[in-house]
Amino acid sequence: MKISIIGTGYVGLVQGAVFADTGNNVLCMDIDERKINGLRKGIMPIYEPGLAEMVKRNVQNSRLEFTTNLKQAVEKSEVIFLCLPTPPSEDGSADLTHVLGVAEKAAEFVNDRKIFVSKSTVPVGTVDKIRTIVRKKARYEVEVVSNPEFLKEGAAIEDSMKPDRIVIGSRSKRAIQAMSELYAPFMRTGNPIIVMDERSAEMTKYAANAYLATKISFMNELANLCEAAGADVDLIRKGMGSDPRIGQQFLFAGVGYGGSCFPKDVKALIHTARDHESDLRILQAVDEANNRQKSVLVRKLNKHFDEHLENRTIALWGLAFKPQTDDMREAPAINVINSLLEAKARVRAHDPIAIARAKSIYDGKVEFFESAYDALKGADALLVVTEWNEFRKPDFGRMKAMMKKPLIFDGRNIYDPKEMKEQGFVYHGIGRRADVGA
Repeated sequence: MKISIIGTGYVGLVQGAVFADTGNNVLCMDIDERKINGLRKGIMPIYEPGLAEMVKRNVQNSRLEFTTNLKQAVEKSEVIFLCLPTPPSEDGSADLTHVLGVAEKAAEFVNDRKIFVSKSTVPVGTVDKIRTIVRKKARYEVEVVSNPEFLKEGAAIEDSMKPDRIVIGSRSKRAIQAMSELYAPFMRTGNPIIVMDERSAEMTKYAANAYLATKISFMNELANLCEAAGADVDLIRKGMGSDPRIGQQFLFAGVGYGGSCFPKDVKALIHTARDHESDLRILQAVDEANNRQKSVLVRKLNKHFDEHLENRTIALWGLAFKPQTDDMREAPAINVINSLLEAKARVRAHDPIAIARAKSIYDGKVEFFESAYDALKGADALLVVTEWNEFRKPDFGRMKAMMKKPLIFDGRNIYDPKEMKEQGFVYHGIGRRADVGA
């Protein structure tokens, strides 16, 4: 099948590479000439495990191409995926400027029957808007489909190759058949292709992300209560997660969620509810709880040092919002660093992948180190913000020797409090039974 991907952000680039890898002819289009020229040379604009190799393989096999020419992208393809950014507006609503603007321009170049696919995360009713715009401009029949993505950064290739479900929002038999054929190679294990109307498909994406965000904020709030009541949230997680109605995933307490999806989508769904004279009070509380939780480590740090952080050296392990990505959008580390700098502390930071991103924000204000251990030199405390695997089993003896004080604030509960005490550390987790060694 001949496919065009309009927008080579996270979703567009991954999805384009995966479609090419199953034998389709894919043309990825973006207005960013620097990005497109880099992709032609094999330079990835994002870090995602396995992506660079997949792009290189399919470019070499002439299944994957890159262009800045929208006319070419539309004319050469049967199916055109709109993978465009929908950044939050000041009121939390999704900004549809890019989606609707590109759809209108693309419609002018329609030279045959086409299928436009809305892959961006968009509010309910957006496909209807795209359809109205496109059918006014296009000279040929165009079907418009909602096909929300459910990729996890750091596992996007795996999620695309083996999706747990594909949602197709359309009432057009032709579009449903074409989309089903396109996704058939990925669904051989029996996971479902779920067909529904366009508005339900759009809502499904928001509902899924909002529910997962709710689980995270619930556990974080519970963890804070556990600290006050003398309970251990990790033990409670195991007791809760063994209930099949609840499940094990997204029950880990920590410093809050970040990234490009959960914060934006929760706010957008709240705004959508208000537009429809509804009130999602649970999600409002989820958003508020997450904003509070991002400062939990600094609150603990301030308490330990009696609000005197000036000139103290604080080491940070982890800058990306989650492991296996360099994405720092809405990352808890940003809140932590901003608070430390405001308190006039010295910040020494390490992340396996995201240092380049962090430097673009904090160059000259924060010291960055390629080695996790080097970041510890002379540190009054270590804050673990992202749960990279390489942080889980470090050389504690080496850490203790490098730090000014053997003090750890574990924002992801990756260490065992008993072991930390045995190693001679003062340890503060999130919702653990006690601040061991304090």
